[in-house]
Amino acid sequence: MIGAELLSGTSLLVGWLIYLPVLAWALLRSPWVELFSDTRRQHLLFGTVFALFLLWLMRRDFDTGVSYHFIGMTVVTLLLDWPLAIVGGLVAQIGLALLGRQDWVALGVNGSLLILLPVLVTECCALLVERAQPRNPFVYIFCSGFFAAALAALLCLLATLGLLWVDGVFAMPEWLEDFVGYLWLIIFPEAFINGMLVSALVVFCPEWLETFNRTRYLSAPWNDDDQRRPRG
Repeated sequence: MIGAELLSGTSLLVGWLIYLPVLAWALLRSPWVELFSDTRRQHLLFGTVFALFLLWLMRRDFDTGVSYHFIGMTVVTLLLDWPLAIVGGLVAQIGLALLGRQDWVALGVNGSLLILLPVLVTECCALLVERAQPRNPFVYIFCSGFFAAALAALLCLLATLGLLWVDGVFAMPEWLEDFVGYLWLIIFPEAFINGMLVSALVVFCPEWLETFNRTRYLSAPWNDDDQRRPRG
C-alpha cells in the first residue's frame, strides 16, 4: 500500500481513471438479484469483506510511507467471482480509509494495484484452467490458488516499485539488485495463505466457490473400459 505523499498528481489521477471505470463495470456485472435473494451469498460476501479488512489491518508500516500486507484477493476472487471481489475490496478499502489507515486520495492507485491487478491475474488463471477442463481438483488448487496468488504478488510488487520509480518521489534503496532474493519472502507466504484457504474450501465447502466446477472435479471418474467389459 502506498501513501499519497509518495505519488505524483499524475499517478493519482491515472489510478482513479483506471479504478473507477472497472469498478463501475463490476457494479453492473454483479449478481445483485441473486445476492439479495440468497442469504448464503450475502453471508459469504459480508464475511469475506470483514476477513479482507482484518487482513489488510495486519500490516507493517514503514517510515517511508509504504506499507506491506498480504493481499488475499486470489481466494476472494475464486470465492465470489470477479465482480463481487472488486466490490468487496472497495468496501474493505473504505473501512481502512475511515479508520485513517489509508489515504482517500490514493484509493484509486492502491485499488488498481492491490485489487484490480490480483483479480485480473486470478481470473485469467481460472479461465485458462477452465478451458483446459481438467478433472483433477489439484490442478484447480495449484493453478488457480497457489500459482495465481504467487504471480499476483509478484506483479503487484513490480508494478508498485515501477510506479514509485517513475514518479521519482520515493528514494529507491541502493541494494535494489539484491532485492530479487527477498521476493520469495513475499511471494511464498501469499501463495501459501491463498492456496491453503482454497484447498480447505475445495475439501469442506466446494459449493462456496463460484469458480469451482463441482460436476467435473468431484464426480466419479468415467472409465471407457468399464463400458466395453462384458457383464455377466
